[in-house]
Amino acid sequence: MTVEQEVARRRTFAIVSHPDAGKTTLTEKLLLFAGAIHIAGSVKARKASRHATSDWMEIEKQRGISVASSVMQMEYRGSVINLLDTPGHQDFSEDTYRVLTAVDAALMVIDAANGVEAQTLRLLEVCRARGTPILTFVNKMDREVREPLDLLDEIERVLGMTTVPFTWPLGMGHAFRGVFDLRRDRMRVFHPGTDRLDEDDEIIHGLEHPEITARFAEQAAHASQEIELIRGASPAFDPAAFLAGAQTPVFFGSAINNFGVREVLDALVDLAPPPGPRPALQRRIQPGEPAFTGVVFKIQANMNPAHRDRIAFVRVCSGRFERGMTLKVARNGKDIRTHGVVSFLSQRRELLDTAHAGDIIGIPNHGTLQLGDTLTQGEILQFTGLPFFAPEIFQTAELADPMRSKQLKLGLAQLGEEGAIQVFRPHLGGALLLGAVGILQFQVVAHRLKHEYGVEARLVPARYQLARWVTCGDERELKRFIAANAHRIAYDVVEAPTFLAAFEVELSVAQENWASIRFHRLREHAGLVFQDSMGG
Repeated sequence: MTVEQEVARRRTFAIVSHPDAGKTTLTEKLLLFAGAIHIAGSVKARKASRHATSDWMEIEKQRGISVASSVMQMEYRGSVINLLDTPGHQDFSEDTYRVLTAVDAALMVIDAANGVEAQTLRLLEVCRARGTPILTFVNKMDREVREPLDLLDEIERVLGMTTVPFTWPLGMGHAFRGVFDLRRDRMRVFHPGTDRLDEDDEIIHGLEHPEITARFAEQAAHASQEIELIRGASPAFDPAAFLAGAQTPVFFGSAINNFGVREVLDALVDLAPPPGPRPALQRRIQPGEPAFTGVVFKIQANMNPAHRDRIAFVRVCSGRFERGMTLKVARNGKDIRTHGVVSFLSQRRELLDTAHAGDIIGIPNHGTLQLGDTLTQGEILQFTGLPFFAPEIFQTAELADPMRSKQLKLGLAQLGEEGAIQVFRPHLGGALLLGAVGILQFQVVAHRLKHEYGVEARLVPARYQLARWVTCGDERELKRFIAANAHRIAYDVVEAPTFLAAFEVELSVAQENWASIRFHRLREHAGLVFQDSMGG
């Protein structure tokens, strides 16, 4: 195949939701239906217990939550699907945001009992800002849930998107009998599923079919009225509005029972866009260009703790990757070899020979690559849009055993490089400061320090409440500012100077006294492209 043909069959998307909406379960079932695994939860641990394929980190298995993003590739109906499972917990929204820069579409999972929840809204704001197309899966229809019409109304009202139902439920909770495919005019009858795939689905054509009216009379009558109503009130599906993020196709089902999953998988192949052009500072990169380009959107340390490995997750933006090719790191001009590049099924990795725009590849490295790095075959480019947010909580690490200080420094440096936590070096010296958006990030870092680096550390609150990166057009003026505020200055993982404050008023005073200094809440990583100068 040509590069253009390979690009055309790629579908790269992220699954986003509020915690406990069933996102990780749906991820498992998409893999099951695509044939990537044969039994859901198929990562076997000792004692034959099973965990979700996408939850590979030990703390995730213990808590039953996702706190790291996972990448899975599979083939289905001739398409290559790259599925990125994001952390559901709000404390990890920064990691989720970076993942959303690497995808071309999103699948939003909504709990039919709870409707649109806070984290869903935050993530959808990110998708909307990027114009990311969104498909919606309303999950858990086999439980006591809210009326489907109410859920559609809430999605439209709260998320500001027009909804177009592609399937419609017959009943719910104990009376749930199946979903009706509005485009194919047929019903898939609900049978509680298992963790294995059952190919013997029962399909009945036409809502007025005698078998439907005989077996599901009450549910069919109610659904028929609702379907008539939505067909009159809902707009026709508009591909352009969907691709602009203004309209979302809606599917109903029960992921834990394997129900409604196939329709979603088919819709991802049929509706989600292939990789498109991506902006760099120098120019716009087209996916079908022959030369390879890619961007590092995630770094994960210790996916295999026995080998202390670090994997850079790279979204291929253009061209064709071939194992062994030499790539240039645009940030510093260094060359890297790619003999050990891998593809993913969560923590299971395989050596990769080729990849194309839209694919996610893993490059093992020892600190050579940073978040936001652009890789090319020689051209100097810097892709834009990979953000870091100013931390809102700060802590310092106290060692139980002072003899482990070297291991602590190594662990914090590597966890800082992968974005699990932000690490700041005070200008005047002293203990490293850890910054995060949410408190759970500190708990995960403490857990990983103990289990991956053998460091028992107690994290204690620091006095700072906010941080702002600082820049100035006049280098001498910036040095004067740093000298005058030395006790409030620290440097992050890329040595960007940062102003730290214990109270909002300290920031306000600094802004008034130093009019030429710009204070930033948000910055992009490798290129140090500061996107705003918000102070408050």
